[in-house]
Amino acid sequence: MIALLTGQIAHKSPDHIILDVNGVGYRVQIPFSTYYELPEEGTVSLHIHTSVREDAIQLYGFRTRLEKSFFQLLIAVSGIGPRLARDILSNIQPAQLAQALRQGDVRMLSTIPGIGKKTAERLILELKEKVGKLDLSSVAVPEPRNMRDDEILDDVVSALLNLGYKEPQVRKALVGLNPPPDASLEELLKQALKLLMK
Repeated sequence: MIALLTGQIAHKSPDHIILDVNGVGYRVQIPFSTYYELPEEGTVSLHIHTSVREDAIQLYGFRTRLEKSFFQLLIAVSGIGPRLARDILSNIQPAQLAQALRQGDVRMLSTIPGIGKKTAERLILELKEKVGKLDLSSVAVPEPRNMRDDEILDDVVSALLNLGYKEPQVRKALVGLNPPPDASLEELLKQALKLLMK
């Protein structure tokens, strides 16, 4: 199985890239978090998970081993396929995901598109202990969010949807937000719009 690919970026989009490895183009599915870390062109290395089904072989690529480890934990949960696992990692950073699982935060997990309350509860049940075995020393666990932060983010989402952006685009923009403490709604909205216009 392919575990690592190093090659030239031949094409890059938010959900996949085509990696030219010695003249062979590999189509690799990626989460948004990896997309944002990749240059527009040049040589890159991706940690690969090879998904084999009866009708297809698909490659999923990640910038870090930690993201790949989380992906493999997620697809081991009943009802979580590779595509949904990738979408989960597109909407939440590994450190935040680890924190939500450890704390049994059903509400946080349920805000991820495609994850309902029952699926969130299943994720916590099956992964709470396993997450503790991952090496999270290289990533900072975010400070707990307060209700004001959540309300402002909800307002940002609402404003962007009213401007005509689709929910997947809005969620992608939220992943890329890096607001200063006590950022205003206007500041967050400006930052999100810049990300959406890239």
